[in-house]
Amino acid sequence: MSSQNLGGQKIAVVLFNLGGPDGPDDVQPFLQNLFSDKAIIRSPLPVRFLVSRLISKTRAPSARENYARMGGGSPLLPETRKQAAALDAELTKRGRVVKSFIAMRYWKPYAAEVVREVKAWGPDKVILLPLYPQFSSTTTASSLKSWKEAGGPEGVTVCCYPDGDKFIAAHARKLIETWEAAGKPANVRCLLSAHGLPEMVVKAGDPYQWQVELTASKLKPLLPAEWEVEVCYQSRVGPLKWIGPPTDACIEKAAKEGKAILLSPVAFVSEHIETLVELDIEYRHLADQHGAKVYLRAPALGVDAGFVETLADLVEDAVGETAKLRSSCGGRICPANWKDCPNHRTAANKAA
Repeated sequence: MSSQNLGGQKIAVVLFNLGGPDGPDDVQPFLQNLFSDKAIIRSPLPVRFLVSRLISKTRAPSARENYARMGGGSPLLPETRKQAAALDAELTKRGRVVKSFIAMRYWKPYAAEVVREVKAWGPDKVILLPLYPQFSSTTTASSLKSWKEAGGPEGVTVCCYPDGDKFIAAHARKLIETWEAAGKPANVRCLLSAHGLPEMVVKAGDPYQWQVELTASKLKPLLPAEWEVEVCYQSRVGPLKWIGPPTDACIEKAAKEGKAILLSPVAFVSEHIETLVELDIEYRHLADQHGAKVYLRAPALGVDAGFVETLADLVEDAVGETAKLRSSCGGRICPANWKDCPNHRTAANKAA
């Protein structure tokens, strides 16, 4: 971590996330924004427009019902605001002059609005920090593209942090605390659930799945040795083949085998519809249907001190960076065959 004295240098941190509808009337336009993104639906514009209209219209009623279970809208923006406040407090404690801004990809506040706010604040340095620990062309790259198109200042971009020590330790702590609070059930199958992607996206060179599995490989040694640990993927949409194994199938299998099911949203850092509805309601019902005696879900990291420190460390490292792009280790994390990885530094440069 950089320890240089920057005096009163003003640091703007832009936190990127997907966003979510504020209320029932926002659900369909939010879905249309989501499925209009070329990073999500990889078809020519006329086809993508028609597909986005169709999907948003057909999915809106069920989506409204799910958001109604959370009060009518997504909690993602309020949760992200808490993270921004916690990050500012941590960096201020470290002597930084800092302000965090939130840019959502598919709902307000959009990048264009945040660009104006950042420029009006007049920072000396801008750090672009996606709240997606594992890089994907469908999340991080799409958010950064929207920032660039809105005329946002470049600054230093943090592309990913799937293997940071404090990030991994925070996930382990949440899992173990959840298990202990339930009386330490035996015969645990720990499912590390991440949002899925169409298989074609990964085969085209997206490193997301590799990075999720890197997170899992770093996390497993911190968990009780007797736990069975498995990576799985949730939230399938549409007819395409998606990466797997699917979380719902893993839950069904674990329940039938008499396992105590312990889930962690390993690629989500905030509570939202995929955790509060999909994991907590729909998948719990599935587990009950197949006879599960124990179904536990560790919380998302939120404002966990270790996660906030992870973000603060990433900011401090980026402040001292001369390049425009860095990962949690400074250079490229992904093997060379993952061509969508944005960090093309050599291993020698990374070591330096």
